Amino acid sequence: MTFEEVKKNKEIQVYIKQADASLAALGFTNHSQSHIGLVSEKAGYILETLGYPERTVELVKIAGYLHDIGNLINRVDHSQSGAMMAFYLLNKMGFPPEEIAVIVTAIGNHDEGCGQPVNELAAALILADKSDVRRNRVREKDTDKFDIHDRVNYSVTKSELKINKAHSLIKLKLTIDTRMGSVMEYFEIFLERMLLCRKAAEKLGLEFKLMINEQQLI
Repeated sequence: MTFEEVKKNKEIQVYIKQADASLAALGFTNHSQSHIGLVSEKAGYILETLGYPERTVELVKIAGYLHDIGNLINRVDHSQSGAMMAFYLLNKMGFPPEEIAVIVTAIGNHDEGCGQPVNELAAALILADKSDVRRNRVREKDTDKFDIHDRVNYSVTKSELKINKAHSLIKLKLTIDTRMGSVMEYFEIFLERMLLCRKAAEKLGLEFKLMINEQQLI
C-alpha cells in the first residue's frame, strides 16, 4: 500500500473535506488539502534528508496526510480521535499492523496539548505541522475581523523549514510583517508548539532554531 493510494481513497477524501468544513465553521485557519499536503511533504523531507529508509519516508507522509482527520469528530482531542480513525482506515486498506502502529502513534502524538515525539515519525510530523504558519491559511478576508490567530498567520509572508548540510540543525525561518502581527503575538500562541518542536528535533538528533526577521529567538 502506498501514499498515493491513501491520497486517492474516496472515503478518506470525504472525511478530510468535512473535517476542514467543521473547522471553518468554528473559525479556525485552513486545514484542507493545502495544509495536510504541505505537512506531508515537509515530514517526508525531514526523514528523507536524514537518511531514513524509503518506506519510513512513505509512512510519515501518510501520517502527515491523515494527521488532522480527527477534526471530523471534534477539535477537542482531535489527535486521539484521528489516530483511531487512521487505524480503522489503514486496517481496512490492508496495511500491516507494524506500519499502522507507527502511523497511529505519530498521529496520536502530534498535538501540543498532550503529544510527545515518541518515535521518529511523530517527531517529523510535529516539526512539519507546527511550522506551517503562512498568510494563505487565513480564511477571513476582512482584516478588521482578524483574531490573534488570523493576525499571526497573515503576518507571515515567508516560511522555511530547513535542515543544514551537516544534519545537526533544523531551522524554522519566518519573515513577519509586523504591521499585521507582532513577534510577541506569535510567541503568545505558538510558544508551546515551538518548545515541542525543540523536543521533536532532539528526538531526531537535531538542534531546533527559530529565526524571525533574521533574529534568532530559540
